[in-house]
Amino acid sequence: MTDLEPVQTTDLDSYIDNQLDPAGRLRVENWLAKNPDVAAQVMADLSVRSTLKLAMSATDASGRPETREAARRLSAGLATARTLHVLRKVAAVALLFSVGWFAHSSMGIKEVNASVQPPAFVEEAVRAHHTSRVRAAMQSQPEVKTYDRDEIRAATAITMPELPTDWKVVDVQIFPSDFGPSVEASVRTPDGSNISVFAGRPGYFAVEPVKDLNLSNAGAAWWQVGEVAYALVSSTPNIGLADEAETLKHSLY
Repeated sequence: MTDLEPVQTTDLDSYIDNQLDPAGRLRVENWLAKNPDVAAQVMADLSVRSTLKLAMSATDASGRPETREAARRLSAGLATARTLHVLRKVAAVALLFSVGWFAHSSMGIKEVNASVQPPAFVEEAVRAHHTSRVRAAMQSQPEVKTYDRDEIRAATAITMPELPTDWKVVDVQIFPSDFGPSVEASVRTPDGSNISVFAGRPGYFAVEPVKDLNLSNAGAAWWQVGEVAYALVSSTPNIGLADEAETLKHSLY
């Protein structure tokens, strides 16, 4: 998807209010990935609205009318000048983060940190990778070697990266997850390495650069664009997959 349709303010409002279908959300997320300044504002608005929802649900549980009324007034006042001023401050902080992410990614800097606990999404990707290796050794489990990006996007609203022409697809599977289906493609690289390309929704919106992780039972590199996160996984620890991950990430645009 190279030519993105312009996204209007009404589209962003519908995205924040969760009123778009999967195709509409995908279009907005792809556009936000190319416009980090607007993405920062959207993230700030989502954070404020989530905080208000949490506050209102908590006050509903407490049963105090005056507190519920205050929360409702605060929610209704999101368009006031004072609230907009707060949003601008939050958006500015998020924008600085986005600019830092862009510079980090543009300069080709990779993060390698073995001491940090990997996100739950990466753990799912590692489990899917090991499951695919078990399937590969079973005669009764036929492999699906067709990597149809358009069909996957139509069925799951997940845009998969374009694979290098010298990568051989071994198997493609759909896995369940807490936030909708995820996709795992097993591939073999020219040097004979067996790796998995995994994509799914971790349950939150973020823009993350490629991060290389060295795990005890696998090597992984992951990144996130909007509501979809991606990972490359190998059974070989310390293999270093950041360069391959960068190639796949740029193929999404």
